[in-house]
Amino acid sequence: MTSPTLGVLVHDFFLDHLVEQKGLRQSSVRSYRDTLRLFLPFVAADAHRPIGRLQLEDLCLERVLAFLRHMEQERHNRVPTRNQRLAALRTFFEYLGHRAPEALHICQQVAVIPTKRTPLPETHFLDRDQVQTLFSSLPDSGRLALRDRALLLFLYNTGARVQEVADLRVEHLALDQPFHVRLHGKGDKWRQCPLWQETAAQLARLINQRRAPDPRAAVFLSAAGHPLTRFGIYKRVRQLTAHLETAGTAGHAHRVSPHVWRHTAAVHLLEAGVDVNVIRGWLGHVSLNSTNRYAEITMRMKTEAMKLCAPDGSDAGKSQKAAWQDDASLLHWLTTL
Repeated sequence: MTSPTLGVLVHDFFLDHLVEQKGLRQSSVRSYRDTLRLFLPFVAADAHRPIGRLQLEDLCLERVLAFLRHMEQERHNRVPTRNQRLAALRTFFEYLGHRAPEALHICQQVAVIPTKRTPLPETHFLDRDQVQTLFSSLPDSGRLALRDRALLLFLYNTGARVQEVADLRVEHLALDQPFHVRLHGKGDKWRQCPLWQETAAQLARLINQRRAPDPRAAVFLSAAGHPLTRFGIYKRVRQLTAHLETAGTAGHAHRVSPHVWRHTAAVHLLEAGVDVNVIRGWLGHVSLNSTNRYAEITMRMKTEAMKLCAPDGSDAGKSQKAAWQDDASLLHWLTTL
């Protein structure tokens, strides 16, 4: 049996493996595409042959390592970008190992290339006073006033990713009690998120403005009546919050983006005492590790914890008494253990 050519393997990797088998979104497919658009020309140049004449044996470990060095030293990519390219290549070579067993040894070598360690990116969020001030200052009249208020309220309520907001359709909303929304997230996964009554009311007003609402129509439209894209949402959020700066884990000011609202929703849910597993489902995180990062960034919760642990003689320790020290609430405290 003749082994498939590299061109066939690349074609099937994108159209069959990534799209049909894994169900990745177009934005994720583009990330793999960009990696191979850089990697294959690099290999062709190093092998001194056209891309169309590359063979599987040209994709050796030495060239993968040289490509990663090229990313950092010549293209001046940062470590997170280098790691992202490596992750894409690992997926590609793993697919090659399934389709072409003669390349299995190369795939195993690529699989053990270490990911470089890098600190987590700084997490930015808005505090409650900033959120309240922002919504108080939003205009109540104007052609886009209702849409803008509903958009920011929806981002704050759900912590949705910007692509999830761009993909939101009228039929995904349940604006009768219990209010909730179905969000189409990463990995072609759906999740339900509850809506506040105010959020549901604003969305209902927004949709009822239309003469004949189409269930398949986008919820958030541009001034011209077209669905807002992720870039349009990003631009509008930046315009509406231009006067705000976020709090950050490193103390650096940062402009407000749609993803800042996602972080804000997570932090405020945590401060409200919502279980971290509930927040994980709320935000659509696959791993709990992605959610646990928020437990490290809210100074308000750290301060309250410090008060509980302060020595008896300090003022901080007197500001709040633990539940188990109060006879009236002892049984209630025991039931919470």
